[in-house]
Amino acid sequence: MSLAMAVTAAAAASMVAVSPAVSPPCPAVMVHATFAPAAQARDHKAVTYDTKLVPVSAKVVVVEFLGKPRHYENEHEHEYEHGHDHGHQHMGGAARSTPTQSPSPQSPSPTQSPQGTQSPQGKGQGTFVGVWVRGVKAHHTFGVHVHTKPCGTMPDDSGPHYQNTKDPKQPSVNPKYANPRNEVWLDLTTNGHGEGYAKAQVDWRFRDSEARSVVIHEHATATGKGHAGMAGTRVACVKVPFKG
Repeated sequence: MSLAMAVTAAAAASMVAVSPAVSPPCPAVMVHATFAPAAQARDHKAVTYDTKLVPVSAKVVVVEFLGKPRHYENEHEHEYEHGHDHGHQHMGGAARSTPTQSPSPQSPSPTQSPQGTQSPQGKGQGTFVGVWVRGVKAHHTFGVHVHTKPCGTMPDDSGPHYQNTKDPKQPSVNPKYANPRNEVWLDLTTNGHGEGYAKAQVDWRFRDSEARSVVIHEHATATGKGHAGMAGTRVACVKVPFKG
């Protein structure tokens, strides 16, 4: 089974409760690519700006499912790894999980906007995003986020983070806006094989044509005031035509 097929099956499994009456959903979007040099951004889905952290030979898969997941099944997340120990984190709803831990029940609800009101896209119309990498730097934590514009030859071409409720002050470093409930954060830590996985679930949908890429940054995402959402240099980018 190919990497793309395997990770799509694993992601679909995590979207449904354990029940024979529930059929796994189909992804709204799936991108499977090998990183190319940044100069080739026009002709490739994924590009690297730092070949020491993300070599040209590295691979990536990004999937998007529409709808609110009922249940996360951590036991399915290892299926694409063929038994390898792998690093992954869950960033949705401000909760992070390890292979042996479940998301914290005390995590803030992703149905809340930064002001504490219902998401403008409506309750129950959620989005699930998963990202997998292979062949990148081993034992390294990357900050990963959904951005507003497609990848280009320059790191900043992908624009700012996508925000469900836009911060009127840009660049956004205010934790009321720059947080994993109002943005899509997919920080991941790779294992010794340079493989890593992360998933995020939010209770809103992307606005049409306003979420166009997934950007990989050099280190984990900061959360403090004045630094929220910052994760260092942009080291790679994947073009993803997210749907809303």
